[in-house]
Formats: sequence, structure tokens, C-alpha cells
Amino acid sequence: MNQLSNILTGIRLLLVPLFPVAFFSDHPEGRKIALGIFLLAGFTDFLDGFIARRFNMVTELGIVLDPLADKLMLLTVLFTLWINGTLPWWFAAFFFAKEVFMIAAGAYLYFKKGKFAIPSNYYGKTATALLFLAIPLRMLLPHSYTGLILMGIAIVLMVTAFISYARFYWQRREFL
Repeated sequence: MNQLSNILTGIRLLLVPLFPVAFFSDHPEGRKIALGIFLLAGFTDFLDGFIARRFNMVTELGIVLDPLADKLMLLTVLFTLWINGTLPWWFAAFFFAKEVFMIAAGAYLYFKKGKFAIPSNYYGKTATALLFLAIPLRMLLPHSYTGLILMGIAIVLMVTAFISYARFYWQRREFL
């Protein structure tokens, strides 16, 4: 039972490749199935975080895999939407560059600097929440600008989060 949050994260990792398979399938409901996969991943993210914190089941594995699962799902979804023409290339490129950097920096800090992980902050969590609203909007209403506006706000918050993470690391660099 003490690994329940990690099991949910593992399920989320397994959902990542299913999204583009469903999205690009010939099934008449493929995009709705893909949206369901995305929403299920978001729900399991919420649930595993709640369980881990509420029942004190935070593990080192979860600290690493949870954000990795989130990033892989978002990268997969955004790349899929870009390929489909639903998302501008510049947004996908920005997000891809930012996430690859964050994954590399996170892995470096964790494996090379003594299992150190920079905790997520309000800006990053808010940006992710906006993306989880904007993505279904872009999938359901691809010609609406509401999803793009939310994504633009998410970009501003991502940059703010990145600056915050950089400051956090810089202030603690002598201890790492």
C-alpha cells in the first residue's frame, strides 16, 4: 500500500505512448480517446500527489518519476498537437527546449549532486494547471483562441518558474 502513489505514477508513464496512438488512430473516436487518456493522466497525477502527501508516502523514486511522467506526457501531447497542426511550432519548440533542459538539470542535480531535487513552485504548478486546461480546449475547439491565450500565459509562468528555480539553485549552490 505504501507504494500506491508510485504505482499511479507508473500507470501515468504507461499512458504516455497511448496518447499519440489513440490520437492518430483511424478509430472514429480516436481523439476523444486520446483526450480521455490525457485527462486520466492528469487525474492520476493529482491522485498520486494527494496520496503521497496525505498519507506520508513520499518516496525518492516518486520525487524523480512524478515530474518525469508529467513532462513526458505534456511533451508527447504538445508534440502530437504540433504535428497535427493544432499547436503553433514555436510553442512546441519552446516547451520542448524548456522541458529537456529541466529534465537534464533535474537528473544532474539528483544523480550528481547527492539526490538533490528543486521543489516545484507556484509558478510551475500554475503553468501546468493552465496547460491542463488549454490542451483539451485546443483538442476540442482547435480554432478557438482561448486555448492559445491560456498557453501564452502558461509560457510567461514557465519563464517565471524557471527564473525562480535558477535563483533557488544559485542561493544553495555552495551546499550542493
